[in-house]
Amino acid sequence: MVHLVYCDDKEKVLEKILNGSKTMIIRAASGRKIPHSRVFDNETLYFMKKGTGKISATATVKSVRNVIKLSEEEIVQTLADNQKKLNLSKNQQERWHKKCMCLVEFEDVEEIEPLDFDHQANMDDWLIIEKIEDVVVGTSIPYNYDKSKF
Repeated sequence: MVHLVYCDDKEKVLEKILNGSKTMIIRAASGRKIPHSRVFDNETLYFMKKGTGKISATATVKSVRNVIKLSEEEIVQTLADNQKKLNLSKNQQERWHKKCMCLVEFEDVEEIEPLDFDHQANMDDWLIIEKIEDVVVGTSIPYNYDKSKF
């Protein structure tokens, strides 16, 4: 599987990834949510800056840590322990302060020739797909959530 990750434009997430100051992505919620338990070592991540419609970077998953039912103290500790890799702003720390977390460390970041993203209705901020061409203008297929179900 490959993963398309939306990067927050206001927080300059893609810029941090490209300059090497961010080497881990987090997704968190009050309950298990994609990509929790659906991303694995050595899979490919594609990054897209939210609002641009351009897929412009790639990386390889180095490690994944899925945690659930964290206590308040464990949430704070997990965010603190990974802050150097996550490089989260205060707002992001508040946003991702949740009981279920998926922490995805990556390596081998590479800028790519931008690909035009074919946005479809009801797409989340993390897509799990067979190949990136499935969501690129000209080669896309109708997106379904079969690979995103628990």
